[in-house]
Amino acid sequence: MNGFELPSDATLFAIGDLQISLALFLQVSACTLVLAIVLIAWRGRSLRAAIRADVARREALAEQRMADLLRAQADMQGRIAAMSEVFGTKQSEFNHAINQRLDGMTHRIGATITEQTKSTHENLRHLQERLAVIDAAQNNIQNLAKDVVGLQAILSNKQTRGAFGQARMETIVADGLPMGAYSFQPTLSNGSRPDCTIRMPNGSPPLVIDAKFPLEAWNAIRDAGSPEMRKAASQQFRRDLDVHIRDIAEKYLIPGETQEMAFLFVPSESIFAEIHEHFESIVQRAHRLRIVIVSPSLLMLSIQVIQSVLKDQRMREQAHLIQGEVLHLMEDLTRLDDRTRKLQSHFLAAQKDVEMILTSADKLTKRGARIEAMEFEAGPGAADPGHPETPPSVESRTGLLRLRVVDDD
Repeated sequence: MNGFELPSDATLFAIGDLQISLALFLQVSACTLVLAIVLIAWRGRSLRAAIRADVARREALAEQRMADLLRAQADMQGRIAAMSEVFGTKQSEFNHAINQRLDGMTHRIGATITEQTKSTHENLRHLQERLAVIDAAQNNIQNLAKDVVGLQAILSNKQTRGAFGQARMETIVADGLPMGAYSFQPTLSNGSRPDCTIRMPNGSPPLVIDAKFPLEAWNAIRDAGSPEMRKAASQQFRRDLDVHIRDIAEKYLIPGETQEMAFLFVPSESIFAEIHEHFESIVQRAHRLRIVIVSPSLLMLSIQVIQSVLKDQRMREQAHLIQGEVLHLMEDLTRLDDRTRKLQSHFLAAQKDVEMILTSADKLTKRGARIEAMEFEAGPGAADPGHPETPPSVESRTGLLRLRVVDDD
C-alpha cells in the first residue's frame, strides 16, 4: 500500500469513555455546515425585510412632515394676509387722523395770523399817531431854537442904546430875555417898586435889579476942580452909595418873594472900574449885604446865563414830552416784537409737528413695503429623501422656515 489510509471506524480521539470515530466526525461537521447555511439564508431574508420596512416608515414620516409644513405655510400666509389687511386699515385711519389734525392746525394758524395781522395794523396806527406828536414837538423845538439864535444879539455893543441908568438897563434886559421873562417897575408885597425883576426858572423867586445909581455924586467927583473938592465929593459919593445899598437890601431882599441877592446896575464900564479901584470898602460892604454891583457887560453876561437856564428849562419841558412819547413808542415796539416772536414760535411749532407727521408716515410706508417684501426660504439642513441612511434632526428634516425682511433703514 503506497498512502496512509485510516479505516472509517477508526477512533480519532476519545473524550473520557466517549470515543469519536472519523465517520461520526464527518457526519457532525456536515450537519453543522448545512445548519449554518440555512441560518445565514434566513437572516438575510429578515434583514432585507427590515430594511424595506424602515424605508417605508421613513417615507411615511417624511410625507407627514411635508404635510405639516404645507399646513404651517398655509396658516402663515393667512396670518400675513390678515396682518396686511389690519395694517392697511390702520394706515387709512392714521391718514384720516393726520388730515383732520392738519386741517385743524391750518384753521388755527389762519385764525392766529388774522388776529396778529389785525393787532399789527392797530399798533402801526398808534405808532403813526405817536410819530405825529413827536413831529409836532420837534417843530416846537426848532421854533424855540430860532428864537434863541435871534436872542444872541445881546453880545453886541449896547453903548448906542441909550445913556445912563434906567433906559440902558431896560434895553439890555429887553434885548437879552424873551417877553414874560422880566418885568419893569413891578410892585412887591411891601409896596416898594424895583426897577426890574427877572423871572427865575424852576419856580424860584425873581431876581431884583436896581438902576438908581447916584449919578449926581459921581458927576460931582468928575467935575471937581481941586483935590479938596474931589475928596469932599468922593466922601459924599461914598455916603450916598452906602445909603443906596442899605435901601436896596432893606426894600428888595424879601425872603421867599425875591432872591437873596440883588443887582445894582452901574451904567458905565469906566465908573464900574473906578468904584472897584478907589472904593473897595463900598464893594465889600455891598457883598456883605448880598448886593452885587454890575456893569453893562456883567449884566449882559448875567442875562445870558439866565436866558440859557430858561432855555434849558423849556428844552427839558419839551424833552419830557418827547421822552414820554418815545417811551410809549418803545412800549408799542416791545409789544410788537413780543407778538412777532410768539407768531414765529407758532410757525416753528407747526413746522416741527408737520415734520414729525411726515416722518411717522414714511416709517409706516417703509414697514408696509417690508411686509409686502416678506419671502420664505428652506433651512440649510433640510432632509434629503434620496439619502435615508443619514437620519437628520427634526429641524433639518422638516426644513427651517425663515422670514427674511429687507430692512431699508
